[in-house]
Amino acid sequence: LCTGSYLDMGDTSHWFCQLVRSSWLQVPQWHSWHLVFQPCGRSFRLQLSKGRKSLTVEMLFGVRQGDSDIFVVSQPTEVQKGGSSTFRGPYAVAEAKFFRHIARQLPCESLHLKCLQLFTCILRGTGFSSSAWETVVTHVLTTVPLSRWHRSAFPRWLWDIMAYLDRCLQLTRLEHFVLGKERLPAEISLPPAMRGVEPPNLFEHLARDPAAHREAMQ
Repeated sequence: LCTGSYLDMGDTSHWFCQLVRSSWLQVPQWHSWHLVFQPCGRSFRLQLSKGRKSLTVEMLFGVRQGDSDIFVVSQPTEVQKGGSSTFRGPYAVAEAKFFRHIARQLPCESLHLKCLQLFTCILRGTGFSSSAWETVVTHVLTTVPLSRWHRSAFPRWLWDIMAYLDRCLQLTRLEHFVLGKERLPAEISLPPAMRGVEPPNLFEHLARDPAAHREAMQ
């Protein structure tokens, strides 16, 4: 599964696909669900369908960095420069732990997720990635007292999230939430080198491209 001394994502995905394919026939429900494997160079993706119901599952393969919540995974194809052995460090596990930590403290444990889901659906295709919306929501969660996140205040939180996004667009700056964050819940483990560094600007591309910035502001 390796190319030289690196874990090869293409070979790993193919190996896992073969493993799932051989195991699928052992599942009692295999005859009533249709299983389709979808080619993807940097992950393992499959779709289960039954009548009008369908479920798409994607798994990213990665290497854990020490005992931290950082997992190094393959770069997307469009930005790869060194083939399928090129890696980057994602923060999905750390972000998921943060959302679970917040959910335990909110009066309505899923309200912040409903806000995120709503914006992701409404603004799909507008150029804002789901990760950008997730970052905006996490920042709002840390700037507003959690006791105010009541279901009756749902419209107000939608407005606050949009207002925060508007300020970030005006400044062409949206700071990464995990990287560079000095204070995080105790259950989130980051390598020491990732704490206290300058957070990357997720809107840096807008600062460099006035035309893209004007379009985003619209």
